[in-house]
Order: sequence, then C-alpha cells, then structure tokens
Amino acid sequence: MAKFNFCPYILNQMLLFPQQIDKDIAPNDPVRLLNVLVDNLDLTNFYQLYNADGRNPYHPKMLLKVVLYAYMHNIYSCRCMERLLLRDIHFIWLAGYEQPCFATINRFRNRLQYEIDNIFTQIILILSEKGFLSLETAYIDGTKIESKANKYTFVWRKSVEFNRAKLLKKIEVLISQIDDVIAQDNAAQEEVIETTRRTITTFAQWVSI
Repeated sequence: MAKFNFCPYILNQMLLFPQQIDKDIAPNDPVRLLNVLVDNLDLTNFYQLYNADGRNPYHPKMLLKVVLYAYMHNIYSCRCMERLLLRDIHFIWLAGYEQPCFATINRFRNRLQYEIDNIFTQIILILSEKGFLSLETAYIDGTKIESKANKYTFVWRKSVEFNRAKLLKKIEVLISQIDDVIAQDNAAQEEVIETTRRTITTFAQWVSI
C-alpha cells in the first residue's frame, strides 16, 4: 500500500505564538473601515448611560461595532449576532473575542437605539461614498462619468444629492425594519422572562405543599 504524506492535522494543538485572527481578513475589507470609523467616534452620550458601580460592563464601542456590522449585512436579530460572535471571524475580531449574549446586545440596543440609528445612517453614507456599497448610481466627488453615445457624460452635484436623498429614504425603510425586529426580540425576551417567573412560582408552590 502506498504511503501518503499528508499535512499535519492535530486538533487542540498548542501554539507558541498564537495566530492573529484578522490575518484572514482582507486589508480592504469594509469591516476594517467600520472599525476605524467607530474608534474615532465621540461616544460621550453612550458613556453617560453607564453606572460606575457594579460589575464591569462590556465596552459600548465593542457592542456598537458588532451591531453596526450586523446591520450592514441585513442581520437584525440579537440571537443571530450572538451566534456569529462564536463562529464568524469578522465578528470575533470586532468583538476582541468577547461573547456577549443576545440579552446583553438587546439591552444595549434598546438603551441607545436613537444614537445607533444615527451612527448607522452616517456610516452607510460614508461607505457608499467610498464605494464599499453599491448604489443605483455610482459617483465620486460629485461627478460621474458614463460611457454612452458621447465620449463623456457628466452628472454633477445635483444628481449626486438626489441619489443621496434616495439612499436616505432607503435607510429610513431599513431602520423601520430593524425596529420591527427589535420589537420582536423584546417580545420574545419578555416571554422568556414571564415563562421563567411562572416556572419559579409553580416550583415554589409545589415545594411548599
């Protein structure tokens, strides 16, 4: 029987120098731009909602990055975000290996929903202008060059502003859909809490018999 030389396959092997997870993320991946944008945001309004006492909470900058990146990929469910934080390298990298549960993500989103929506809108506009998101009309610096019958056809700032207005309307519709999912997440979480409360009450009554 022929002898085969396979590449080593060793589960749970120890590494002297752990590999960086972002080595598999392309240098021009939008997730890197999102990371930089959020790092440079003034999150003073976010910090004011936190209490210095008690347990150390997850960093709001990390949670914001996770939520925004999920929104960029049409993922609005906190449970889906929770799962992606365990298996998707983009989410794992953004979160710095932190693994907040869906309830934590949902509480963060509920407390800062207005601020998150505003930041999401601004980042979508930036990513669109940088060419990371496709629009019905592409443009750069207020000017677009099309190849039609004429050699050059210029579409000036008026058209750019019109396309921006259309994009804003699309974002409004998207945020409305996100709001619907948030309401569903809240309802599901309240149902779990109520079910747990009834179970505890029933058990307490049974023990007292």
